Formats: sequence, structure tokens, C-alpha cells
Amino acid sequence: MRLARVAHSDGVSFVALEPDPAAPKEKVLAVEIDQHPFGDPTFTGRRWPMADVRLLAPILPSKVICVGKNYADHAREMGGEAPETPVIFMKPSTSVVGPNSPIKLPANSERVDFEGELAAVIGQPCKDVPEARGTDVVLGYTIANDVTARDQQKADGQWTRAKGYDTFCPLGPWIDTTVDPADLALRTELDGEVKQDARTSLLLHDVSALVSWVSRIMTLLPGDVILTGTPAGVGPMQPGQKVSVSIDGLGTLTNPVQQG
Repeated sequence: MRLARVAHSDGVSFVALEPDPAAPKEKVLAVEIDQHPFGDPTFTGRRWPMADVRLLAPILPSKVICVGKNYADHAREMGGEAPETPVIFMKPSTSVVGPNSPIKLPANSERVDFEGELAAVIGQPCKDVPEARGTDVVLGYTIANDVTARDQQKADGQWTRAKGYDTFCPLGPWIDTTVDPADLALRTELDGEVKQDARTSLLLHDVSALVSWVSRIMTLLPGDVILTGTPAGVGPMQPGQKVSVSIDGLGTLTNPVQQG
């Protein structure tokens, strides 16, 4: 099932994206979910053609937990070796935006980078999850861009300011509850030029390991998002450009870049 969050003429709703039985295969309906998408969602009966809604960030998490240097080639790219255990940091919930929303570059940064990533969305409250059950507590997967003010990351010696600006965590376009995250192609393009090209099978710590690791530190809540790390090829964005992150089975997350 594909789950999304959309704006429509009456407000904002969680929806399931389903084929329109009265239209060609490529036509999709947004079918409204009652209240929230966790557990066994129920439906209100309302539905809209996709042309009549606007995709938003598929979830508004209480927290976004990110993993640094989780691809060996990116660790080398950043001038270091891959850590033995996951290195985590957090982005504020206010950094989240949806597909086609602009990434706004802060005036006090001289370099802001894209970082395409697979993101896991937690589906139930959990703590101390065994690694063998890590994916059992995941609702589904979406695409993320861990936008980073690279100059500020280097200057500060820690990552909160560089990673935490409003618009620095695009998510979307939807959550897929059936995709297997083990070996998916991930590609990031800047104005159509491929910058990152990797597979999730190259993750040093896979989704199960990451969920287990994080849950031993903090309680995870439904809707929390874990960004699993970015491969090599990160680079700067400029106003007027467009960045797109594509992952097998999850579609493409595209965001224009603007000066803030």
C-alpha cells in the first residue's frame, strides 16, 4: 500500500493511493483514511483524483533521526573511515517539507549540499527492539534529502545548525508499506545530471540494525523517521536548480532550490 498526506479543497488528509477502476491503469485515486494510517487504517469513503490534490510530506514526525557515514564510500568522501557503530544525529520536525516544496538556502551559508537517502517510517511505539525484529516495527519507507550546510557543519564541529534549518528535510512523495529495503537503487540528480548512484545493499548498518540501535537509546513513536545515510556523490546546490532523489519502488522526490 502507498500512503500519502495530501492537501485538498476541504483541508489535509492521510490517504491511500489506489488505482482508479474507472480509468486507465496510470490513473490513481487518493482514498481518504480516517484519522491516521497506523495499524489497520479505516476509510471515510471520500476520494479524489490526484489532479485535485497536492502531495505534502507523507508524515509529520515527532523526531527525525539521521545516520552519518553509513556508506563506506561516503565516509571516505568526507575524509574518514566508516565507524564501527552507527553515528546518529537529529533534525527538528520543523525541517520537514514535502515534494515540490522549495529548499531555502540560508544567507549565512556559502555551501548547502544535497544528500539523497532511504528513510524508514516507524509504525508503532517501540523501545529496545531486537535487531532480528527491526523491520517489524516499520510502517514503510519513503525518500529523504538530508540537506546540509556543509561549511557550517565543518565550522561547528557538530551538526545541529548545519542540518536543522527549515526546509532541510524534504520527505516523500509517499510511504510504501510493501517495498523490501534490502537492495534498492538510489539515484540523486541535480538539474538532470546524476550525482549519486548506489544501492541500499551497500549500507554498512541495514534498517533492522539501525532501528534496533536507535530504539535502545530512545523510545520511537509512530511516524518517527530514521534517515539511513547517504552514499558518495554529495555536492552543493544553487538557487534556481532542482534536485531529485529516486529510489526503486518509491518513486522520485523532487524539490526546487531557492535563496532563503
